[in-house]
Amino acid sequence: MTTLKVATTQMRCSWDVQANVDKAKNLIRQAADCGAKIILLQELFERKYFPQQQKPAYMDFATELENDVAVTELQKLAKELHVVLPVSFFEKKNTNRYNSLTVIDATGDILGVYRKSHIPDDVGYEEKYYFTPGNTGFKVWQTAYGKIGVGICWDQWFPEAARCMALEGAEFILYPSAIGSVPQHPEINSKGHWQRTIQGHAAANLVPIIVANRVGTEIIDDSEITFYGSAFITDQTGRIVEQADEKSESVLVHSFDTDQIKATRNAWGLFRDRRPDLYRPILTLDGQG
Repeated sequence: MTTLKVATTQMRCSWDVQANVDKAKNLIRQAADCGAKIILLQELFERKYFPQQQKPAYMDFATELENDVAVTELQKLAKELHVVLPVSFFEKKNTNRYNSLTVIDATGDILGVYRKSHIPDDVGYEEKYYFTPGNTGFKVWQTAYGKIGVGICWDQWFPEAARCMALEGAEFILYPSAIGSVPQHPEINSKGHWQRTIQGHAAANLVPIIVANRVGTEIIDDSEITFYGSAFITDQTGRIVEQADEKSESVLVHSFDTDQIKATRNAWGLFRDRRPDLYRPILTLDGQG
């Protein structure tokens, strides 16, 4: 049996970048103390979820990879604790800005950058104002503890993204998120829908999925979002095996038998029986040739 412990987290964020990074570091240490080797933090955790509002001044939050505070400090921590850390950050690259993520290996080395492919545009989630659609494609990284694929928040609603990462060999899929209420529409609660969607990705691809989310209420001017928290981990059948509550800053750790996951995937034959020759409509916007 090959055992691997993975962890997810959720926390409240303020405008104080260093305080948020220090809080993230504390959660990582808690997870590492429990034996976790791959530890996930939420989307854009260096600040409040600034895309609630369209503000030109917020564009200046973006930094190059090598200058980002969280990335720099967590490289050191990953090396110290020998853990793998996917780190979400607001990336500046020449004249463009991306909602990006870098994977830091257990050596502290940067394995690469993924740029969020699907950019939402909704009340309180004004991401198209800030972010250029990603140009990296979906990526899978060989880390010290196995192959991982990582999408970012809105990516998790698209089965094509999870399938691409599974086809590229991901043994675990991770999603840092920032999902909660919709300003001015208190009747909308998508928490159950969100979780069931991701459970379906895990089941259809026979890959465990780890999800982080932020928690608490954040107010920017007249916009207010209460984030769902409820960070969770599924097994390869889509069953939720760990879940946080909706209010607490939390660390969740789960132990997986990676040999058993591989055996389950092999036994089902889902990838053997795929018919890519019949899937041409999925390459179009409207199902037409």
